[in-house]
Amino acid sequence: MAPRYFTPEEANEALRAVRPLTEELVGHRRALVEAQARRAELAGQIAGNGGGIRPDTLSDANEELEREAEALARCINEISELGGQVKDLDRGLVDFPALHGADEVLLCWQLGEDEITHWHGADEGFAGRRPLPF
Repeated sequence: MAPRYFTPEEANEALRAVRPLTEELVGHRRALVEAQARRAELAGQIAGNGGGIRPDTLSDANEELEREAEALARCINEISELGGQVKDLDRGLVDFPALHGADEVLLCWQLGEDEITHWHGADEGFAGRRPLPF
């Protein structure tokens, strides 16, 4: 399947659906990191002497970890289906493929920005952002 290329206008229009998904994604990423820390702490206590932990505590922690990981994956998949490429889970960084002449570039947006105002080459990443228009 050929990649979809966006104009800046089309990518900004896509943000109407991508923005709330990205907000949700960042929230699930934070919750996942917290769940991983809780699970690691529990595993450390259990490896020590059990620490009086209820038998279902580790199971509950594992279920929470799985729920957050699944929710995070769902957000990433939905953003991908809309044509966005998730680049940073913590910052909510999403790129949209575009063409600049014959070159494939990426229209770059991160959570907190009102609209897409920057782009960069496919190999440059966030540090190579340049303002639009091309």
